[in-house]
Formats: sequence, structure tokens, C-alpha cells
Amino acid sequence: MPTSASILKETFGYDTFRPLQREVIENVMARRDTLAVMPTGGGKSLCYQIPSLLFDGLTVVVSPLISLMKDQVEQLRAFGVPALFLNSSLGPQEYQENMDYVKRGEVKLLYVAPETLLTPRILTLLAGLKVDCLTIDEAHCISEWGHDFRPEYRQLVQVRKQFPQAVCLALTATATARVRQDIRSTLQFATSNEFVASFDRKNLFIEVLPKRDATRQTMDMLERYKDQSGIVYCFSRKQVDDLASYLISRGYSARPYHAGLEDIERKRNQEAFIRDDVQIIIATIAFGMGINKPNVRFVIHYDLPKSVEGYYQEIGRAGRDGLPAHCLLLYSYADVAKLNYFIDQKEGEERRVAIQHLNAIVGYAEDETSCRRKPLLNYFGESYAADNCSNCDNCNSSPTPLTDVTIPAQKFLSCVKRAGEKFGAGHITDILLGSKNEKVLRWGHEKLSTYGIGGELTQKQWMHLARQLLSMGYLKQEGEYRTLGLTPKALEALRKRAPIMGVLQEAERVKKKEGKKEGIEYNHALFAILRQKRKEMADEAGVPPYVIFPDRTLTEMAAYYPQSTAGLLNISGVGQVKLVQYGDAFLDVIRAYSEKHGLKEKRKEAPREKSDSNRRYVIVAEAYNAGDTVDDLMRRYGVAVGTILDHLSRYLAAGNALRKDSDLQSLTSATPDQQQAVFAAFNELSSTYLKPIYDKMNGALNYDDLKILRLLYLISQQE
Repeated sequence: MPTSASILKETFGYDTFRPLQREVIENVMARRDTLAVMPTGGGKSLCYQIPSLLFDGLTVVVSPLISLMKDQVEQLRAFGVPALFLNSSLGPQEYQENMDYVKRGEVKLLYVAPETLLTPRILTLLAGLKVDCLTIDEAHCISEWGHDFRPEYRQLVQVRKQFPQAVCLALTATATARVRQDIRSTLQFATSNEFVASFDRKNLFIEVLPKRDATRQTMDMLERYKDQSGIVYCFSRKQVDDLASYLISRGYSARPYHAGLEDIERKRNQEAFIRDDVQIIIATIAFGMGINKPNVRFVIHYDLPKSVEGYYQEIGRAGRDGLPAHCLLLYSYADVAKLNYFIDQKEGEERRVAIQHLNAIVGYAEDETSCRRKPLLNYFGESYAADNCSNCDNCNSSPTPLTDVTIPAQKFLSCVKRAGEKFGAGHITDILLGSKNEKVLRWGHEKLSTYGIGGELTQKQWMHLARQLLSMGYLKQEGEYRTLGLTPKALEALRKRAPIMGVLQEAERVKKKEGKKEGIEYNHALFAILRQKRKEMADEAGVPPYVIFPDRTLTEMAAYYPQSTAGLLNISGVGQVKLVQYGDAFLDVIRAYSEKHGLKEKRKEAPREKSDSNRRYVIVAEAYNAGDTVDDLMRRYGVAVGTILDHLSRYLAAGNALRKDSDLQSLTSATPDQQQAVFAAFNELSSTYLKPIYDKMNGALNYDDLKILRLLYLISQQE
């Protein structure tokens, strides 16, 4: 009797499940409706592919990504899984043939677009079959709060009613708590089980650099990853065309991709990239949603993205095979001005949301001290407790020194107050620099006591400081015109003259080498030969190279030099069907190379379960319980208050107790009413994720305040 573990190994060639895969599969097999949120590259597909081979009947997979279905089906057939798709890309004859296969019960997995599934023709076909599982991929499309709402997804609840015996699995890589609730409500999950995996893509090295010569910086990256696949995202179609033409003229294997190209050219360029005939795609954000290319080794943002959410999605297209990948964002304030220009064309709520998104990505790009992963994970309500990820530029470089910016900060905050809290950062900067421009004079601001007192800093430095004060919670930005106002924290700082630490100017930091490597050591020469063999076989079969074997499988072959079918079966990604189809061809290559270079097969150790080796949170919490204050711990370990709070929360979550201390209460700027409202929100929504609480409070409190209140709440629950 096959099991999920035996299918994982024998069909798909993997020894161990990724996080939450086993739990989701067991839930589906128990016929419990399930919502699973897992990051790109987290192994969502196996959560329905394995059950489809254990169920007697048919598994229907609904996906909006028509361009991806063909590749998914080809990949499954390479594993020996009977799968087909039905969508508008098929001709009438092939469409009917596929329907006949389904009707005869010869298919285990059927991929359909939502608009296809909703047609009477397909619903009638399925009515005569045993449908055991209905999988809804890209489930965030159901929610009006999601970033890619599609009305036809709302109608899928009618399909649920037509097949009440089928278990429903909803999958997505990007869903906030609000979107998840909307998905469950729309699909009418009676006994919903929700699984949310970590959004941390540990194999991605994340870097932000000041944009000085974007074309030169891009070419430096291309040289670093020569002959590797990568995506370069640009803001406009013209920028895409110009950069692609220039790179092609310099001999790079590159193609453009954007919505302005003819359909045939756009599809041809995408296909060439997927099949490794072209190494680099220069694209607008239109590119990527229908791409299942696991071996993208780098993603470059040539221009600033519009939001943190969009940025996370786009870097998520790198390193889907789990091997190291590099994500580079080139940042300049000129990009901010360009995005502001387009935001100014919007109105009302759309404009307000766009301003919030831009402020968040600007704060992220300009932060030279915090781990890059923290704001990305915070977006999804997930805390990042580690002090140092070792795999981003901020964690992997000599730290930018914080300096005492109390005096310039007080000047800026005071000027905001004296100007009536009715103006933006640019106007406040003009006042401080003593500008005589028309707006300053029209409002009489040359008469303010703060007029002309800021000559010690440049305009750029004042704007940089303003954005730091926003991100640190001293300023709030409101209304259609992005006017600045003072928060209670700012009023407290002005009243008590409390020190404010920050960064006054861009520092040229000493970069270490790229961060930790998740991949194994392997023979690069043999890997190149295996890639060439794979490309030849893929071209002959008319499929993308990763359908034969992904890069991770080839790196293991080049690391362990298997000499027999038994040895090849130990390689990750080699199952029984692929062994029969491709095993001999790859063994011939490995044997010939090994004989020529005198290499012997290496033993591959059985995978071990990872243990939690990071015990810093225990040390910090025990010191706190022994009487150290949060300030003491910050100074001792040289970390921000949020990091200490994350450690203490993690200690509590592990079932330990923390002492009560009035020190914690004094750290928050929340009023008693706000604290009571946050505690009520914790009772209603849970304290696991902070993003839903932040939303419920309409951003009135920053994340550090919410972390303090969560600690106070959890400590109160100890009684």
C-alpha cells in the first residue's frame, strides 16, 4: 500500500518533506478542507500531487496561470504521473482528446483555468466522475483585499457545492491575515485547517545598492553570474527595450519582455528563457507570474519597485530550486520622485494606499542597519527573531555606525510643529535651509524661528533624516498631500530632550563576501557537462531542461559521482520513472568523467533533521529574568529593541515564563486606551502575527510598540 512518504521517494525522488508539506498532505488525506500559505519555492505543488496518487478518483487543480499549465503537466508526465490540462490554448481536436482521456478515467490530475471549469461543458464532464480533491492554486485571487483579485475565482464556491464529497485545498504564496480570512469565508470552509509556513527564503542573498551607474552595475552582476539565468526588472517598457538592446549589442544572451510586445514575440522570448536558450530576461513586472523556472540565479531591480509586497513577489522568482540566488535592488531618490509623479495622478483611497506602499519600500531601501528580512517578513505578520541572517548586505557588512542625530532631529520636528503640521518633508527642508522659494514666502515661513537654522546638512541629508524619523515612529504622514505630523513619541522627545540615534548620510560600507551558501560543494566542470547533456535531451523531447532534472539534482550528481542505478536513486530528484527514462544517459556521462579524472563514488549521508542551534533567545531571556532591563540587553548585544523583544517573545512561545517588570510598560508610547484596544485585538485575532493588529489599529502604533504590548499581554496570560 503506497504512502505519501513512499510516493515522495519513489515517484518524485525526494527523501524528506519540506516544512508543513507532510502536515498539509495528511490533512487533505483526512478530507479536511485546508488553506496552505507557503512561499514561492516552498513545495506547494506536492501538497496536492501526492494526494492525487493516493486518492481513487480525480484531482482537479484550478489555476489562473495558463502559460504555466503545459510545463506543469510535462513535468508530471516525466515523473510518470498521468496529468492533462484544459484551457483556451488548446486547439479543438486536442481539447476533445483530453476530455476523452478524463472521461475514461485515465487521468489523475486535471489542470483547468477558472473560466474553463465554470463552463457547462466541463461541469457536465466532471459530474460523471469521482472528484476526490478540488485544489485552488493562487487562492489569493479570491480576495478583493489581495493584490491580484479575479472575479471568476469568487464563483468557485458554486463548484464546491456541485462536488460536496471533494476535499478542497486552497494554496497561495502571498496572503495576509485579512486575505486568508476572506479565502476561508468565500470558499465556505466549514472545518478549515490553516497552515502558514515561514516566508523566509533563506537561500536568497538580498542586497540594496545606491544607483550610481545602473547599466554598469547591472553588467557587473551579469559578469558575476556568467552563463546563469537571471531577470532584470525595469519600471517602464522603454527602459526594458533600451537596456535589452544595449546588452544584446554587448554580446549578452538577453531578450525583452513587456505587455507592449506582440503576443508572438513575447511568448517566443519567454519560451526561450524557460528552455535555457536565452540567459537573461529584461522585463516589466508583467513578467514572472506564469513562470516555473527553478534555476533563476539572480534578480535585479534596475528601478525601485512600487511596494514591499511587489518586491517580495519578484525576488521570489529567484532560487526556486533551493540553491543560492542573489537579489539586487538599485536605489536612487530619482526613482522615488518618478513614482511620486505617478502617485500624484491618483485620487482618494488609491492615492493614500500608493503613498503608504511607497513610504514602506523607501524606508526598506534606505535602512542601512536592520536585517533586510525583517520588514519583508513583517509584511506577512511574521517576526524574524535572529540577530543576524548572514545572508543580506546589512547583516553581512561592517555595520553602518549610528550617530547622535538628536539636534538635527529636534530641529526638523520643531519645524514641523511650527509650520502647523500641514506640509511635507520637502517644504520643511526648504524652511530649514532658508529657501526663498515662492511657497515658503507665500506662507510666511521665512518668519519662523526655524527658518535657515539647518545649513549644517544638505537637502539630501535632511530628506534622508525625515524618512528615518518616519520609520522610527517620530513622524506620521497623512492625507492626500503627504503632510507630516508629530506622534506622541516625537512630543515626548522634544519635551524630555531624549537622545535620538540615526544615520546622517550614506556610508560607504565595507562589504564582506556574499553570505552563507545553502548548496553543497560540487564539481563545476562535471556540472557544466551534465547541464549540456540535459539541454540536448530537453531539446530532443521538446520540454524545458528542468523537466528532465532540476539544477539541484545535477549538483548532487556532480558532488557524489554515482556509478550505479542504486547510487543514482540516492540523488535528490531521481525517482523510479526518471531513473528508467534518463538514468543510463547521465550515468554514462558521470562514469566517463570519473574514469578520466580518477574519481570514485562518494557516499551520500542520509538527511538529518535540522535542530534549533540558535539558543541566543534563551540566553537573553534568562538574563532578563535575572534582572537585566531591555536597555541593558540592547547595550550588551549591540542590537535594536525589536530584536530583544523578539527573543523574549520566542522564549514565552516555547512555554517558559518571564518576570513582570514596569520597565516594559515604560518603553511603549501607547496610551492606556490604545493598550486596551490592542489587548482586545489579541483576544480576537491572536497574538501570533502582528500585521493584523497593526491594520486593526490603522497604523497608530509602530511594530516596536506592538511587540512590547504583545509581551505585556503574554506575560499577563501566565497567571
